Amino acid sequence: MLIKSRLFTPGPTPLLPSAQLAMAAADIHHRTADFRALYSRVLADTQTFIGTKNDVVMFASSGTGAMEAAVSNLTSPGDKVLVVTAGKFGERWKSLASAYGCNVEVVSAEYGKTVEPDAVKAKLTPDVRVVYMQATESSTGVRHDVRGIASLLKGTDTLLVVDAITGLGTTHFDVDGWGIDVIIGGSQKAVMIPPGLAYCSVSERAWKRMETTKNPRFYFDLRKERKNAAKGESSYTPAIALIAALASAFDFIRNMGKGDLAAGRVALVNNAEMCAEMMREAALALKLQLFAPDAPSAAVTSILPPAGVDSGRIVKGFRDEFGAVISNGQGEMKGQIFRMAHLGYFDYMDTIATVGALEQVLGVISLPKHVEFGQGLKAAQEVFARVAGSARNAVASSK
Repeated sequence: MLIKSRLFTPGPTPLLPSAQLAMAAADIHHRTADFRALYSRVLADTQTFIGTKNDVVMFASSGTGAMEAAVSNLTSPGDKVLVVTAGKFGERWKSLASAYGCNVEVVSAEYGKTVEPDAVKAKLTPDVRVVYMQATESSTGVRHDVRGIASLLKGTDTLLVVDAITGLGTTHFDVDGWGIDVIIGGSQKAVMIPPGLAYCSVSERAWKRMETTKNPRFYFDLRKERKNAAKGESSYTPAIALIAALASAFDFIRNMGKGDLAAGRVALVNNAEMCAEMMREAALALKLQLFAPDAPSAAVTSILPPAGVDSGRIVKGFRDEFGAVISNGQGEMKGQIFRMAHLGYFDYMDTIATVGALEQVLGVISLPKHVEFGQGLKAAQEVFARVAGSARNAVASSK
């Protein structure tokens, strides 16, 4: 039987073919007019993709590099910060802030739950300098109420920093309208290119804060990157091939919006929402339970395995039967959940294939009471028919 390798993980995600070609052709020097033109265009497109007028900077790093920059540039030792956490990546904020000597307060929810704005409000005090949070917690498949939490900070001096590494391209944001001071993205997620590029937009309030903060920074110096970006350059050797790939990815997303990158961003988010709903309904039809039913993300769906089954068996089944990679739970959730991604270069047919493979894997591990072939596929098809039908009707009514 022919087996093709496939990624169904929340990062890295499947690569856009045109972006791969752009990487192969990216044989240019970073201190040339050609690169400056490319970099300036990519930075402008990144603003549009994020949906902000704030300046954008990039680093050759994973998304965690931009997270560290958002701590080192915006805080001083002893500053009180509030970390919103309900999973492994929220906990990363706590570790980063602690590493830079911050006085860290935590507002948390159990894994699989979201942190409600009221819980954040109860911990907010005038001396909180920054609130750090995720848009979506990909370790659990939960989406947080960024808008609700942002509204709590209106009229205060507290900055809001959002890790949207899996949120951008899967969630609709109004970055400037809501007052998000720093929002962070990563290349290996919805923009469909390999890991190694982190980017973030930074508000004027946040730039002003950097004038007085005292924590050390060198490579991840946001002000240094801003100064160089204005000239179409990076402070240090950039990830040239990834930047070329990102330019190609933005062209692809622009085409999704019929030449309008902002409209393409909306279409990309809507696609992720549809694929995620297809997977959730398929899982329920297969009598599986969702791990985050109350606030599910569109980036990744977390599913509980059948009772008594280690989720690693399902992960292994995908790999052995189909050459496909899905994600196990992280940390203490390993063996407890499996995670299926929907961000970036995923479409209807990828989702249908994933659902069909899930049915087969459940059958192979001899759980007939948990699987009836076609039930998950039927549920997923019904979601697509409804969403696609609504889209066709909307187009017809606009003519």
